[in-house]
Amino acid sequence: MLLELAQWLAKDIRAFNVFSYITLRAVLACLTALLISFVVGPAVIRKLTAYKIGQAVRDDGPQSHFVKAGTPTMGGALIVVSISVTTLLWADLGNRLVWIVLWVMLAFGAIGWIDDWRKVVERNPRGVPAKAKFFWQSVVGVSAACYIAFSTHLPAQTEFIVPFFKQAAYPLGAIGFIVMTYFVIVGTSNAVNLTDGLDGLAIMPTVMIGSALGIFAYVAGNAVFSKYLGFPYIPGAGELTVFCGAMAGAGLAFLWFNAYPAEVFMGDVGALALGAALGTIAVIVRQEIVLFIMGGVFVVETLSVMLQVASFKLTGKRIFRMAPLHHHYELKGWKENQVVVRFWIITMMLVLVGLSTLKLR
Repeated sequence: MLLELAQWLAKDIRAFNVFSYITLRAVLACLTALLISFVVGPAVIRKLTAYKIGQAVRDDGPQSHFVKAGTPTMGGALIVVSISVTTLLWADLGNRLVWIVLWVMLAFGAIGWIDDWRKVVERNPRGVPAKAKFFWQSVVGVSAACYIAFSTHLPAQTEFIVPFFKQAAYPLGAIGFIVMTYFVIVGTSNAVNLTDGLDGLAIMPTVMIGSALGIFAYVAGNAVFSKYLGFPYIPGAGELTVFCGAMAGAGLAFLWFNAYPAEVFMGDVGALALGAALGTIAVIVRQEIVLFIMGGVFVVETLSVMLQVASFKLTGKRIFRMAPLHHHYELKGWKENQVVVRFWIITMMLVLVGLSTLKLR
């Protein structure tokens, strides 16, 4: 929107050409989303509190969590709105990749919103039944996968790229690409949701990973940089840097309110939406394995739940004191802040490993 205005003004005032630079608009998107969240955030928290949209706490969880009962949840809607408005303001609205990522985020956010609403407003502890939630996630995931697969123009845009190896790229074909894309989008969405169990635990890794993916998007969308670094050139992918900038700004602003002790929780509306957006961007820029590396905390949290459930069903015994993994460490005696900051540090190191694949090939 503002890009189109700047391009129109640039016909008479050349200084406005500066807004054609993706890097500048990514920075402005970050600052805009930050500002929107800071300004609107307190009002959103007051409204959620007034409507008594409070978080329920598991009876079998750590004792320290009982003080969190009643803390407003569904605050992730603030993140989704901030990202959406900012993207519409600063991104190139003629870019189809921007629209597909935005649509996936909003669709998964809507699924999370309905689930949260049923749990905390209608007092239905089941929310959206697991099968129904998975069904709608699958519908959105498959739709996005099909659109991306059949709108590509170059074979390299559907290849499976192995990081750290210059020539390790394998064609997947349309069906293989759709299946992989589906699992990446739905899997990442649910992984972020499982991780969102402590104050600030999920949002900071999301910011770091989203920012790193913005760098990959910029490289993939630049013909010169992509050729030099040995990445497939993906026309239009650079505009996703603006979306990633908006995600970083909105996430940092939300952390202001979500840091311990949290004034508001993200809820499924935020976690599902952000995870799906990360997965979609990673697929578009052909960095699924890099996402797996950088999102190692999300992966381990998800595996801990899967292993716990499988072990209990097969043997009647639990591997961890409690799943997801962050609760296990809490029950071992770690303070909540210790768990959160240590998981942040691990994510930061993994993100640096992921970024190293830009050159180590």
